[in-house]
Amino acid sequence: MAVSEQTRMDTLVTTDWLEQHLNDPDLVVLDCTVSVKPDGNGGFQVVSGQADYNAGHIPGAGFADLLGDLSDRDSPLWVAMPTPEQFCSAMGALGVGDDSRVVLYDGNQSMWAARVWWMLSWVGFDRAALLDGGLKVWTAEGRPLSTEPYSRPAKRLTLALRPELIADRDEVFAALNDDNVCIIDTLPADSYRAQHIPGASNLDAIKLLDETGRYRPHDELVAMHDGDRNARTITYCGGGVAASSNAFVMTRLGFTNVAVYAASLQEWTANPANPLVVEKS
Repeated sequence: MAVSEQTRMDTLVTTDWLEQHLNDPDLVVLDCTVSVKPDGNGGFQVVSGQADYNAGHIPGAGFADLLGDLSDRDSPLWVAMPTPEQFCSAMGALGVGDDSRVVLYDGNQSMWAARVWWMLSWVGFDRAALLDGGLKVWTAEGRPLSTEPYSRPAKRLTLALRPELIADRDEVFAALNDDNVCIIDTLPADSYRAQHIPGASNLDAIKLLDETGRYRPHDELVAMHDGDRNARTITYCGGGVAASSNAFVMTRLGFTNVAVYAASLQEWTANPANPLVVEKS
């Protein structure tokens, strides 16, 4: 069956497109914001974006809680991967079903939304997109916000797991001695120099975005990714969030074998058996 113009959707949509399609009955819009706030000790803490969502969100959007129902809250790791069954159940409760289309956004550089996009791909759901520029661009353009509570019937999201989209510690460890696997650290350069997994190259996820918060043009992103598009590639960061943005971009560029090391450095650095490279300043 041919795909109609009404249901056609790229994996990256503009604010114009979203505003025109907000009332499409099959379209589910989800705010994936996680707030990063000072912890009072010179560092930062991550907290649920629920309060930000309540203060104003894209009309009709629900809230996808990456620190709550979309993570394993029994894990000592933050934003730990839930079971695929738990994730499908949580998304279904938000109204995401097999026949839905989903647009994801956040208020912070699209990384949190990209993590949810990657998890949807992991459970076999391919009808999802990121809002280019997220809430920052939406509000900068003067588009409407709402404080109305979310109300959408629950649906069933069928699991068709793609386990190869998530890398674990053992796969990363094995890759240290495998020249056929590319490992990419997606943290800023100073964090990379401070410590990184041996053999990893560095591509800061922030550099994928322009000054407005949108993803850079296709040709610029191509120039930033010169690797073998068929090689096994593993992206990581501190907790698998920034790494998901890189993985999203690489998938759009035609890389066919990309995985996110979801536990990333928060797991890797906790085990002294895992080697680290520390560059001298």
